[in-house]
Parts: sequence; C-alpha cells; structure tokens
Amino acid sequence: MSVTSNSIISDADAKKAETIKEEANVYFKKGDFNKAIELYSAAIEVNPNVAVYYGNRSIAYLKTECYGYALNDATKAIEIDRSYIKGYYRRAAAHMCLGKFKQALRDFEAVVKARPKDNDARLKYQECNKIVKKIAFEKAIAVDDTKKCIADSIDFENMAIEDEYNGPALEDGKVTEKFMTDLMESYKNQGKLHRKYAYKILLDVKQLFMGLPSLVDVTIGDDNKFTVCGDIHGQFYDLMNIFELNGLPSPTNPYLFNGDFVDRGSFSVECIFVLFGFKLLYPDSFYMARGNHESQTMNQMYGFEGEVKAKYTAQMAELFTEVYNWLPLAHCLNKRVLVMHGGLFSKDGITLDDIRKIDRNRQPPEEGLMCELLWSDPQPTYGRATSKRGVGVQFGPDVTSDFLNTNNLDYIIRSHEVKNDGYEVAHDGKCITVFSAPNYCDTMGNKGAFITLKGSDMKPQYTTYDAVPHPNVKPMAYANSLLNLPFLMS
Repeated sequence: MSVTSNSIISDADAKKAETIKEEANVYFKKGDFNKAIELYSAAIEVNPNVAVYYGNRSIAYLKTECYGYALNDATKAIEIDRSYIKGYYRRAAAHMCLGKFKQALRDFEAVVKARPKDNDARLKYQECNKIVKKIAFEKAIAVDDTKKCIADSIDFENMAIEDEYNGPALEDGKVTEKFMTDLMESYKNQGKLHRKYAYKILLDVKQLFMGLPSLVDVTIGDDNKFTVCGDIHGQFYDLMNIFELNGLPSPTNPYLFNGDFVDRGSFSVECIFVLFGFKLLYPDSFYMARGNHESQTMNQMYGFEGEVKAKYTAQMAELFTEVYNWLPLAHCLNKRVLVMHGGLFSKDGITLDDIRKIDRNRQPPEEGLMCELLWSDPQPTYGRATSKRGVGVQFGPDVTSDFLNTNNLDYIIRSHEVKNDGYEVAHDGKCITVFSAPNYCDTMGNKGAFITLKGSDMKPQYTTYDAVPHPNVKPMAYANSLLNLPFLMS
C-alpha cells in the first residue's frame, strides 16, 4: 500500500493514477490542453494526494488562460509537497497573469531560497523584483490631478521623415484608402510604418475614441450586412485573410472588432495600426471594443509592450496605454444585440444605461461592471460561479435570459475564449462566442470565425476559416521573460 499525508491509496490505484497522468502528459505535449486537463482531473480523482498531478493540471490551465484554476492547483500542489519547486514556479506564473506581481515575487523568492545556485530562478526573482519596484515608484509619484499625459509630450512636428523612407505615407496628415492599401501591402512584406505616421495615427485615434461613449449604439439598415470579429491577438496574416474572405472595411461593409487585437501573436503592431487606420478612415462604419488584453498589465506580460519597444519606442508603448483607456466597452446593434468582449455581471438588474455610465478612462479594475464586461465567461449550468480566470464571473443561461429580458434584447455576442470551430452558440442561442484567431498561438489547431448579420432580421451567420502561413516569427516572441517558466511535465 502507498501511504500519503491524507489517506491510504492502494498500490493498484496509485499505479492507475500514474498511468492516467502519463496519458495526460501525451495530450499536453500534443497541445490538446483541454483533454490533458480532463485526464489530470481523472488522475486526481483516483489519487488526490500527489502534488505533481495538480502541478501538471495547473500548467494546462495556464495554457487555456484559466488563471484562477491554475492558481488554486499550484497552491494545492505546494500544500501537498512544500519541496515541489515547480509548484512555486506555476503559482508565480498564475499570479503574474493576474497582474499580482508581489505575490509572484514571494514564490520566486521561495524558489531562490530552495535552490540558491539556480541562476534561472535568481534571474526571474530579480526581473520580478524590478517590476514590483517600478509599480511602487509609479504609484508613489502619481497624482491623478496632475498626471502627465503622454500624448501632450509627443514632439510630433519635429519628427523628420528620412529621404530613404519609401513606405506608406499619410496624405496631408490624413488616412486615405490608398494609405490603407499601401500599409497592408507593406506589412505583408514585413515593412514598417514610419514612426511619425504611427504617432499621428495614435494621436488622432485617441481624440476620436475620447468622443465616444462607453456603450456605442450602432444602427444597421435592413438590407445592410454587418460583420463582428472576435480576438485577433496579433495574427496579422489571419486578419488579412478575413478581409480577403469578407471584403475590406468600407461604409457599405462595416465591421466591429470585439477586443484583444494584440498580445501573444508577434504581429500585434501591424494588426493595431491597420485597425486604427480603418477606424480613422471610416469612423462611422468601423467599430472597435476594448478587450482584457488592451491593458498595461497584459501588454507587459504577453508581448505587445515588448513588440512596440522593439519596433518603435517605450514612449509609444505608454501612448498605446492611453489610447486603449478610451476604447468603448460595448456596442448595441439595432437595440437588439449587445456585443462585449467578456460577458455579463455578478449582479442582477444591470441595464444598458449602467454600462453607458461607466467611467472607462483607466486600467481595468479587479471587480465591477467594467471588469466583468472584459473578463467574464458563460457556463452551461444555472446561476453564477467564481471565474476560472480568477477575474470576472461565470454566468449561466438564467443570468443571460434575465439580462436580455431586463434590457429588451435578443441575444449577446462575446469573444474572449478559444473555440474549436471559431464560434459557439450557448444558452439556448442567446449567448454567442466568436473567436477570430485560427490555430491560436500556432498550437491550438482551432478554426477562426466571424459573424455576419443583416439589419432586417439580425440573424447571425457564421464563416469559419483555417490559419494561413506567416513569416517565421513565433507567437510570444516579445513576451516577458518571466513567462518562460519550467513547463516540463513531471
């Protein structure tokens, strides 16, 4: 018999659990993280007292962005075996994904104490410590009333355009159809937009977003087509494929991009300037909503900040943060369909007017309406549950139905989650998820999708597609080095 700290497990059960765990490891290595989670859970059911099972499931949860579950599993692994170093690494990763750098620092410190000669652990501790000190410093000097505006500090007029630059050019400082065509062609050939034009786009689009409400009402004519796209996540070549399949944006071909334009994919700069360019070109027929990745913490960890610094400057990365703070949080289509990135709320009785009143010019808070619009997820069971992500809430079909009845709406569209088919219809057809980044992170094997609907009936139609080739720059190429944790299965 095998004796553990909590119970006595038969040798047969211990062996069975190990066999299941080994099978789970195979699925993990193949990138089928959901199947791996299912099998790790089965191993835990047979033998709930092995730290490695929780540690392995924790990393699988991290891969599927279930940060809350990952945090719980890593903590459980440490409780079972205080010497299980991977548990501390994985808990640190979960803390970082949730922007809780102080807690992550404590876990890195535990690793350093346990392995004083481990250079990798020491480097990660030092890097995390730098972030904690930087945040503390910024907090100490921040005074809301006199907070410096990055946009005001841009010396735009004195930026010279070098003679040798032959890339896309604004015409009289304005985005035109020709500019957008040239920009997309240049990006396809891995060209770069001049920093002066890049700054101009950011300054102009910030002004445009500042004039919009937190909830934008969109009117779609009876015979007009309207397209809703989900997460793009820096997959520029797949974004170009959407336009290939569905036509370029125009006043007669309007689009709504529903958040998470950047991070993870390593062509995020290209994606965001194309999207912002179209917003400036067609302000009344091209729409953009904020996602949970249009935030400073996510951008620090998942690559966008690093990519902007590599391709432009740290100052521009700060300016992006200012611009993102003004992105609308939701769109209401023909007063019948509400579109937001994440989902619904932890309280009943929330109205569209409550969303309109949200003061969005800030980093996403850890709770409340703004947080839940960006972070929440649907669940199949009734009621509400603690979020698998550790932020926001999970909401059931009854919650969706009550919200729709309260606001006289037909259904909601949201994004935020990878779906094998690129979309999913849940809650009796009342909650639709659309995700537009196929083969997410070059590993998930999912299709991408977008939704088209006509104003006359607002009935969603789904177009799915596979990933297209892209230059050999891997996803997460610009991500924070702290995310390079030991991911080997035990």
